[in-house]
Amino acid sequence: MSQTKYIFVTGGVTSSLGKGIIAASLAKLLQAQNYRVTIQKFDPYINVDPGTLNPYEHGECYVTDDGAETDLDLGHYERFLNVKTSQANNVTTGRVYQNVIEKERRGEFLGKTVQVVPHITNEIKERMLLLGQSGDFDIIITEIGGTVGDIESLPYIEAVRQLIWDLGDENAMVIHLTLVPFLSAAGELKTKPTQHSVKTLMESGVKANVLVCRTEHHISDDIKRKLALFCNVKPEAVIQSIDAETIYDVPLLMKEEGLDQVVLNTLNLDPNKTHDLEEWEAFLKKYKNPKHTIEIGLVGKYVELQDSYKSILEAINHAGAVNETKVNVHSIHSEHLQTQEVKEKLKGLDGILVAPGFGERGIEGKIDAIRYARENKIPFFGICLGMQMAVIEHARNVMGLADANSTEMNTACAHPVIGLMEDQKEVTHKGGTMRLGAWKCDLLPNSIVAEVYGDKTIEERHRHRFELNNEYKKALEDSGLKATGVNPDTGLVEIVENNDHPWFVGVQYHPEYKSTVLNPHPLFVAFISAALQNKKEK
Repeated sequence: MSQTKYIFVTGGVTSSLGKGIIAASLAKLLQAQNYRVTIQKFDPYINVDPGTLNPYEHGECYVTDDGAETDLDLGHYERFLNVKTSQANNVTTGRVYQNVIEKERRGEFLGKTVQVVPHITNEIKERMLLLGQSGDFDIIITEIGGTVGDIESLPYIEAVRQLIWDLGDENAMVIHLTLVPFLSAAGELKTKPTQHSVKTLMESGVKANVLVCRTEHHISDDIKRKLALFCNVKPEAVIQSIDAETIYDVPLLMKEEGLDQVVLNTLNLDPNKTHDLEEWEAFLKKYKNPKHTIEIGLVGKYVELQDSYKSILEAINHAGAVNETKVNVHSIHSEHLQTQEVKEKLKGLDGILVAPGFGERGIEGKIDAIRYARENKIPFFGICLGMQMAVIEHARNVMGLADANSTEMNTACAHPVIGLMEDQKEVTHKGGTMRLGAWKCDLLPNSIVAEVYGDKTIEERHRHRFELNNEYKKALEDSGLKATGVNPDTGLVEIVENNDHPWFVGVQYHPEYKSTVLNPHPLFVAFISAALQNKKEK
């Protein structure tokens, strides 16, 4: 008998039903009963990782401590569980095929013909079992990306079928997330799409143990019995997942539905432990009952797709709850922010956050927004490219270097205050070659960030190729833009603050990646607090 239990989460009918949220919610409930749980995501696209994908294609690219560029669902996993993920928690078809081809080139298959079955499926199975072999977890939840029936998902479903056969029914199970749509013309919920989805799964040899049914309307007991009968599951294993006010309600809704109890019974684990969800419920109470309201401008170039800045938006939610403040986020497209419109579009804001990004498009709008925040003493928070634009804005408008720029935007600029990192100059491949993962930063005593973190040295996650050009560091500091955080090994400036401003902080790293429900990131907490103070003073 395997000591580690495995839960596989598949999806049917349509994409974007929320497999990641269901997986994270179940994991939270199991964790609240003292089970050691982690979640992994298997994505069926051929990119080796999402690092080279445009945010419009796949939402944000989430970065782990060990430098993995991963799917945004890993952000949900960390935010819900407060447990770090790693390279092993996200695997793509590209990674799988790359590994198998490298093995073939090394002669590891002894002259055999390399095929999808067994070689690709064996590689997938090895990756699915990898985290469980560490002995650190009682339960591994594996989310299978895409939708059952997709051509690219077939090897994963076959690998799941084989693993369940290998491990036994008490050690592995399948949760199938599906849609039960409401047809307004008929005035009723329809179960047929779910039946077809489960049939497609069974045609691949995999039986769903639990159905989680996404719905906009309550599912009656009659419909649950019908689904149970035609989809070959127990009635108590048909779980309603109705639209929630917030994603953080979902664990409590799943608890009411008994999802974790059904799972524990299926895996022959003790289902009678009490749930320790006091901190979670305390967060939700503050989040839903704010005492204040503020307006924050999120200035970015991918604002049409909310998932592009998912971790930032969730970090703002966490910080808002700590400050008992409802934060209304106004998405402002930097490409469409004309200089003459800046005052009109930004005048009602209590704080301005300039978001990360790559490339020249929209940077002038970011620079204009930063100038407005600086000159009008509005709390400003710049992240990655946002920090770099703050340096350029200061160089242009305070130091008088009109043609100051980043060599990312203009390789021939006269004043490259932002330049390519030294160790990036020989890099030609784009995938996985940036400065990635957790790096140390020493904080300047008596700075805003030293007070916020309450520490001398911090460790934060990075994803960038360009940095502040230290040839301009002294001139920047002499004119009021202070370097208050520096990497101890490379001298890379990690943080800048404006001396002549109540709260003006730019960071080269991505603090949003480390904010969780139970540990909101202190920089976001401080930024929201500063914006609230700014509103009170106005």
